[in-house]
Amino acid sequence: MTTKTPEELYATMLRQSLWVITTRPARGPGMQDLLPAHLDYQIAMEREGTLFGAGPIFEDGGTTPTGGMIIVRAPDEAEARALADADPFHAAGLRQYSLHRWMLNEGAMTVTVRYSDQTAVIG
Repeated sequence: MTTKTPEELYATMLRQSLWVITTRPARGPGMQDLLPAHLDYQIAMEREGTLFGAGPIFEDGGTTPTGGMIIVRAPDEAEARALADADPFHAAGLRQYSLHRWMLNEGAMTVTVRYSDQTAVIG
């Protein structure tokens, strides 16, 4: 059991601000046509180190996505909004988004790199 105060515990946490972009459909047809451009944009952000994670959201155990979530690294809200605005889905008006600042405090990530077969596993 810890003997640290909440303030002492909080002081050691990561406290990294990230930006969460939650998306929802705005208009119907056209999504499939822009999907390659949307994915290319996200892969480019990933390679630049801007994209923390992204993927579809499913409601109540459903199997069809009802929206999406994109988490980006940005120094401020204006930059995060510029990244969201540049997404081809948003620029074309096919999806609307909400922007939220998220402070990452706790959690863990495990990465295993196997030299023998040059694979990596994230768990």
